[in-house]
Amino acid sequence: MDIVQFIKYINRRKGWNVQGGYYAYIREWRQWWQGNYAPFHTVKSAGLDGRIHARQMYRLRMPKRVSEDWASLLLNDKTTVTVKDAASAKWLCGNPDSHLQGGQLRALDFWSNANRLVELAFRSGTGAFVMSAQGVAVDGGAVQSSPSARLALDYLPAECILPITVRHGKVVDVAFASEVIVGGRSCVYLQTHQLEDMSDGGRQYVIYNEYYAGEGEGELAVDYQPAELPHGMLKSIKTGSDTPWFSVFSPAIVKNLDGGAGLGMAVFAEALDTCKQVDLAFDNYCMDLYLGGKKVFYSKEMLKPLVDKEGNVRYSAPDDIRQQLFYQLGDSNPDTEPKWYEYNPDLRTEANSRAVQDALDYTSFLCGLGTHRYQFQGSAIATATQYMGDRQDMVQHANRHQIQIEEALLQIFRALLWAGRNLLGADVDPETDISINWDDSYIDTAESRRVQDKDDALSGFIPKYRYNMEWRGMSEEDAKAAVREAREESGASDPLSFGGSF
Repeated sequence: MDIVQFIKYINRRKGWNVQGGYYAYIREWRQWWQGNYAPFHTVKSAGLDGRIHARQMYRLRMPKRVSEDWASLLLNDKTTVTVKDAASAKWLCGNPDSHLQGGQLRALDFWSNANRLVELAFRSGTGAFVMSAQGVAVDGGAVQSSPSARLALDYLPAECILPITVRHGKVVDVAFASEVIVGGRSCVYLQTHQLEDMSDGGRQYVIYNEYYAGEGEGELAVDYQPAELPHGMLKSIKTGSDTPWFSVFSPAIVKNLDGGAGLGMAVFAEALDTCKQVDLAFDNYCMDLYLGGKKVFYSKEMLKPLVDKEGNVRYSAPDDIRQQLFYQLGDSNPDTEPKWYEYNPDLRTEANSRAVQDALDYTSFLCGLGTHRYQFQGSAIATATQYMGDRQDMVQHANRHQIQIEEALLQIFRALLWAGRNLLGADVDPETDISINWDDSYIDTAESRRVQDKDDALSGFIPKYRYNMEWRGMSEEDAKAAVREAREESGASDPLSFGGSF
């Protein structure tokens, strides 16, 4: 869908003032992430026939790689969540002692989808977790508890997020637009979350569902018109709570572009010039190799003439398989010129390699990954772990990004717990303490930190139950119970039992 065109339509229809111009930046960032920004990557040149020919530039697609690397560093399979309330922890995270942990996060395949969302957010400037409920009971438009209800999460990039109300930098009211296929027809599904006043003086989120169909396909769709909702979908739902069913986050970059309230910048937005430098250097490298094959120039008199069916005289190259190796000259003077000679072009591998490496260093620096994140030495890639100074630069940026992502994770986890109690009737506490345990192995290895935490617990510097919470994902209650059980069974004299006091 053409989000700018749809925004123009929906602004007229609803009286909104969503700034569609900012989404042109998002479209450009997406094209760079896809590796084909046509105004730059299409190279045009005049051929011998006088016509203009176009080719695609050779590319390293660094915006894609940078976004992937930040997602891998910030949110991966080593990231865990600790919930203080035992019942809430089991419902949300499952049983930490079982390989099949269960829990809502496992049922939603949350961590792998969240990792992909971080990449999408870092390439588009913003990402959103959006919770929805299926099979809920409704009375007078208000949702009711229903054990048969099911929760779902959507993971949306910036081009699907339309902030409506932004206060103090926080998105309060928002619409999410995504393209869906209904009955073989492409439609735009618009889901709007608005915080509205209640009759008792409180406030609640009301969720509105709308479908729009446009003439044409994909980005060519125009003349949008309201369409019928799928069977079973309600036009609106009153949640009865001011707990939002969504959370929005952006890379921790202060935006220096006008417009786009509530939206952020791609992590590589300030590095597009160096991304161009990377592709220019890499394209030059590839073209030198492509054009750098050995050439053998030879006199026409060395060849045996062949006459084709039309009577034209043609000359055969010495090697039918590698004819591109040979180039025919005109008549030569046998007394002053050799009948043949070789030409071996300079591939300039060292200069080209240095140019590519310099561009990679600049790109890595501007994207917050340090100046030596992408180092090629022979056939090996040396990452930031081999450069202490550069690693520190990356760590500082990672800590800033984690603040934004942590806030979004806590908000969506509380929304899930709220829905668990109020929609599914689960015995959970949405107000329980929740903490995110980040994988910071890019600073230190996980094993060395685990050993250090164990030593600190045995030495009394930290309570022993905290080791179980950090490294086994237990709730505080389960962690303390495990310490008691270990002490009773093995005694405090066994250092591995984690006996003694809490």
